[in-house]
Amino acid sequence: MPSANIVLKTFHEGGWVMWPVTATFFLALCVLLERSIWWIALKRSLRPEAQEKAREALGTGDFGTAWQLGQEVPDPFLHNLNEGISHAHTSMLAAMHLHATRWIERSEARMWILGTIITLAPLLGLLGTVVGLMGSFASLGDEALGVTKVTGGIAEALIATAAGLAIAIGCLLPYNYFRKRVSTFRGAFERWINHVELLAQSAKAHGHDLEAYAAERHLKR
Repeated sequence: MPSANIVLKTFHEGGWVMWPVTATFFLALCVLLERSIWWIALKRSLRPEAQEKAREALGTGDFGTAWQLGQEVPDPFLHNLNEGISHAHTSMLAAMHLHATRWIERSEARMWILGTIITLAPLLGLLGTVVGLMGSFASLGDEALGVTKVTGGIAEALIATAAGLAIAIGCLLPYNYFRKRVSTFRGAFERWINHVELLAQSAKAHGHDLEAYAAERHLKR
């Protein structure tokens, strides 16, 4: 209870600017939680062993096995391979790139909100500083309450600034971490697609017709 009272007292002393500052805090918290859950779910869906088996099957011309592996597991890379196999009779690379783009967009979802909050929160704190100092200077002419109002205005300015900076700093590290994860994810997809293309060309050089298999699967749909 004492800590709750201190928080409420500090919030009240920060002035009306603390309301939008608090709103940005809860919005940032929701985005951070959602992004963390998304990345954890993605990590759990990856199947490195199945990816290796699918690459081996593709390289040897066993397209059915490669396709079946993508049907059995939720791995986005194997789904990407299936997307490429399904459209090998038209454009395998284009289909895989389009599928990868959709996953990259999911990994970047709502990151713009964090970026905005990192910029907005300190500006709101600065606004609180200006408002608090304006109130302090406005009370200088009142000799009876001048000192109290001046110190209250300075406290309001400092609290709002500190809150805005704390939110921005708290968001900056996870924001950069998630941006790094997106970059790594994009690079992994690029390597995967290039590797798949090489394996498909190798299978074709050994007489395995991926385009015919894709056309057959397309007709069976």
